[in-house]
Amino acid sequence: MSEYELSDDPGRTDVDVVWGYLSTDAYWGRWRTRAHLEAQLASAWRVVGVFERATGAQVGFARAISDGVAIAYLADVFVLPSVRGQGLGKALVRTMIDEGPGARFRWLLHTSDAHSLYGGFGFVRPDETFLERLGTVQGNPEG
Repeated sequence: MSEYELSDDPGRTDVDVVWGYLSTDAYWGRWRTRAHLEAQLASAWRVVGVFERATGAQVGFARAISDGVAIAYLADVFVLPSVRGQGLGKALVRTMIDEGPGARFRWLLHTSDAHSLYGGFGFVRPDETFLERLGTVQGNPEG
């Protein structure tokens, strides 16, 4: 892990790396255009990236939207396959939700394959008070 650093400086985000992963490897992100992604990055409440210390290359990413007061939604979390298995995903999520300005927020997310990762941070299935209206964006797997 000492070979990597995490940063919430949005200016460090390598849009080409994020776009490259989300547009080809992420089951949840392939419906977007690059313009969609760039708009999401521009309006993000917070982004956190994982970077190789030696080269500065970005190898992981997470994005959040929030009201900045009480609630946040975690999105687009990934670590490149070439560096997985080193605890970077856990460090990325921890930095985003436990070590930043949203540490006391209610956090929401969607996932179809990482329940054990997020469960380790206290994410649970919603109770009977939670309702959701699915989106209708063409090509979006949520809609």
